[in-house]
Amino acid sequence: MFDLTGFQRDLLYVIAGLDRASGQSVKEELEAHTGREITHGRLYPNLDVLVNRELVEKGQIDRRTNYYAVSDTGMEALENRREWEQQYISFD
Repeated sequence: MFDLTGFQRDLLYVIAGLDRASGQSVKEELEAHTGREITHGRLYPNLDVLVNRELVEKGQIDRRTNYYAVSDTGMEALENRREWEQQYISFD
């Protein structure tokens, strides 16, 4: 996770919180939360990085729409990240 950009980590967290998210639903979720527009030219190459690093699985909903789901490797990376963060700050 340390070699991912902040945007890529945000994508991973959003995908983990959605069920078989389309790229468009990930985009809309991040835009709603950040208040910033995300272009397709930024979104899809970064999703491809997550897929290529096997943190996210990509499948097909229909001929035009793909879905993204966090892989077991991705969940392990998120869990490890959370443990690392909690060494420094706890919200309990």
